[in-house]
Amino acid sequence: MRLRRWAVARIQLDYPRAGRRGVTRWLPSWRQIALLFLFCLSSLTGLLSFLYLQTDIPKNLNDFATQQDNVYYWADGSEMARTGPVNRQEVPLHKVPEDVQWAVLAAENASFYTDSGVSPSGLMRAVTRMVTGGETQGGSTITQQYVKNAYLNQRQTFSRKLTEMFMAIKLDDRMSKREILQRYLNTSWFGRGSYGIQRAAYAYYGKDVSELNASEGALLASLLKGAGTFDPTLGATNHKRAVDRWKWVLDRMVDIGKLSKAERARYTTFPEPKAQPKPEGLTGQVGYLVETAKAYVSSHTDISDADFALGGYQIHTTFEKPKVQALAKAVKKTRDGNLDPEQRPEDRHVRIGAASVAPGGAIRALYGGPGYLEQGFNDANASNVPAGTSFTPFVYAAALRDGVLLERNGSRTPVTPSTLYDGDNKIAVHTPEGPYWDRGGKIVRATNDGDASYGKVPLRQAIVRSINTPMIQLGMDVGLDRVRRASIDAGLLPSSFGARVPAFSLGTATPSSIRMASAYGTFAAEGTHYAPYSVSGLTHGGQRVELHKDRAKRAFSAAVAAQVDDALRGAIQSPDGSAREAAVAGGEVAGKGGTAQDGTSAWFVGYTKKLSTAVSLSRVDPKSQELMPLKGMGGGGADTSGDTYPKDIWKSYMTAGTTE
Repeated sequence: MRLRRWAVARIQLDYPRAGRRGVTRWLPSWRQIALLFLFCLSSLTGLLSFLYLQTDIPKNLNDFATQQDNVYYWADGSEMARTGPVNRQEVPLHKVPEDVQWAVLAAENASFYTDSGVSPSGLMRAVTRMVTGGETQGGSTITQQYVKNAYLNQRQTFSRKLTEMFMAIKLDDRMSKREILQRYLNTSWFGRGSYGIQRAAYAYYGKDVSELNASEGALLASLLKGAGTFDPTLGATNHKRAVDRWKWVLDRMVDIGKLSKAERARYTTFPEPKAQPKPEGLTGQVGYLVETAKAYVSSHTDISDADFALGGYQIHTTFEKPKVQALAKAVKKTRDGNLDPEQRPEDRHVRIGAASVAPGGAIRALYGGPGYLEQGFNDANASNVPAGTSFTPFVYAAALRDGVLLERNGSRTPVTPSTLYDGDNKIAVHTPEGPYWDRGGKIVRATNDGDASYGKVPLRQAIVRSINTPMIQLGMDVGLDRVRRASIDAGLLPSSFGARVPAFSLGTATPSSIRMASAYGTFAAEGTHYAPYSVSGLTHGGQRVELHKDRAKRAFSAAVAAQVDDALRGAIQSPDGSAREAAVAGGEVAGKGGTAQDGTSAWFVGYTKKLSTAVSLSRVDPKSQELMPLKGMGGGGADTSGDTYPKDIWKSYMTAGTTE
């Protein structure tokens, strides 16, 4: 009994520490710190050992081996198109050139043949992120990546990361490094619907993997970091990223001793891959619709491109087949009736984009070009065509909403549709401080079409008759920052805008047809903006998949929207309206045309209470991708510019019997 009391006294925790005073009484001794460390270390070791023993390697691989088609449906529920299946074909490791293998290893895991299958630094990041935010970071070994691809999922949670690491350790014990590398190369996602390096070799270079060199292998290795980001054929930004990554991979191979400096010096030209082939079954406008819906799924769900390519999704779109067909027919009618590209150079390289959007945001129809297999670029979503004077309703809306500032540091003054502005030609543009001077030291003067002068005109009349000079000055009085904000509130994207100079108010912005139709629809929806969307529902294996739909936002008061709507109705219905030729029998329509000041674009945007449609027209140099003048289109000489064609297309479409 005495011995037991002595033992209890010896192990009793001396905290707070006896015989100490002040702060030192609360500071643990080095023995206590050591005991706590040993306790934590043993607990952690025990926990990790338990989890290791509890982790099993599944017998079955992930679903990448059982890909399916993705099926797209029209708004009425009928099938529109199928895409897929995903390409995958296994290849033994000895068929993959050593240089290509090491390109992948240099890019992803240079210590692959010497590590234990896991990354300690990756584990530390996973623990840190678990404590601070619940999501882990990258830095996995190739063994871990293979485990994730073949057995687990792409979610970066701590529990998944921990399972991945234990499975990687066990796999590293059971398999040779070469077998793991072979499996990794045969299951990795390279983009273009390709799983595995064999299919990737065909998808990007049209050859067997055994024929690849180190340079081509470096590009394929770059794709493992993100095919949607590094496929150089997907745009100029992607191309730059791909070239930089390709150079880095080759240099990295030299650094780790797997590529000689002499051979590296031979690879100075980027190995451009072939263009991505267009899927069959996506002829005509259907390909543009599928690509638009696919992009919406990518940006409004948590589904990765790799997972989406596995297939099995049912995508219910907002597109109405009769409207799509009617829009394509209207474009063809105008093209065939006015343009002769074989005989007239001015009629060549014409690009037409069009979109119809319901006031609630649903995209009902698109015209993206002559055909998806003929021209892959979607002109309905192009962001290089200046809006021209079809932009002025947003200037008008900004003024009605925010008022004008006529004196610096003064108060803002409300404006109304009847507020008078100078409509004369070549009037000087003013700021609150005085005339606006350009960089050349000259006063900027606003001009009207045909150098016409109108005297003092109400702002509503300036919209109805499309008079430029009041709109330029109005934009300066409102403030171009406020005009920009009002335009974004209406539905245009921030990336659409350029420099804020007086010409800004006459449409230097370059929105897509989809966005222009959506923004005009804000006036039809009494000032509430509904972001355009192309997918109404998404399922996988019969289970609903959540779509992160954008919320509606109030852009203008109902009163302001009604005043803009009234002016746009006047542009079509008034005897002196600038768009009176667009009047549709029996239809309550509103809208406005527009041309760029440099003569490189023409637009018409019009709407009813149920549908807003925008049509853009431009000419693009196929070599430089620069816009070309429209002057002379249609064979009418220097006095014609094709500016009536968007209006003709819009009216033909609206009278087709499929729109309201």
